[in-house]
Amino acid sequence: MMLTDRFSEALVFAEKLHREQTRKGNDIPYVAHLLAVAAMVLEYGGDEDTAIAALLHDAVEDQGGLKTRDEIEGRFGGRVAGIVMACTDSDSADPGAKSPWESRKRPHIEKLRSADRDVALVTAADKLHNLNAMIRDVRRHGPATLERFAAPERLAWYYRGVADALEGHEDFALVGEMRGRIGVLEALLGDGGPSSPP
Repeated sequence: MMLTDRFSEALVFAEKLHREQTRKGNDIPYVAHLLAVAAMVLEYGGDEDTAIAALLHDAVEDQGGLKTRDEIEGRFGGRVAGIVMACTDSDSADPGAKSPWESRKRPHIEKLRSADRDVALVTAADKLHNLNAMIRDVRRHGPATLERFAAPERLAWYYRGVADALEGHEDFALVGEMRGRIGVLEALLGDGGPSSPP
C-alpha cells in the first residue's frame, strides 16, 4: 500500500494543530507522539485512513473540539473522523471544561469494548507509545515524573482496562505488547496496582 497526498496533507495539518503543544511534563514536541502512533499503525497493517486517523487522534480532544472534528471530516472523510471520535474521551473545545479524569476514562473503556479493528489499532498504538514514554521517563527521572498526570495512581488500572477492552482484536499483537509494558511500568513503580477499578 502506498500513501498519497492525503497523508501528506494530514501530517501538515496535524503538525499545525499541535505546533504549540508538547508532551505532558516535558519539552518533546507533541507531533513526535503522533508520528510514532502513525508509524506503528502502518507497521501493524493499517491503511492510509487509519494512519491519518493516528496522526489526528488527539486533535478533537486537544485542539478545538467538535469544530476540529468537522474540519477533519471535511478534509479527510467520514471514516477518518469516525475513528478519531472513537479515540476521543472529550470533545470540549475548552480543555478546562473537561469532565474529571476517571469520569471520562471509565465510559471510554466501555466504548472500546465494541470498537472495530480500525479504532482498536489506533487506540492500541497510542496507548503502547504512551506506556513506552512513561517507562522511559520513570527510568530516567524516577516515579515522581508521573505526577504530571491527573491520576498517577490510576494509570496501571486505566491501561489494563484498555487492554482488556481490546482483547478481542487478536489479529494484531499490540494488545499483548501493551500488557507487557504495563507489567514493566508496575515493576518500576514497585506496585502491581489494582487489577480492576474499585
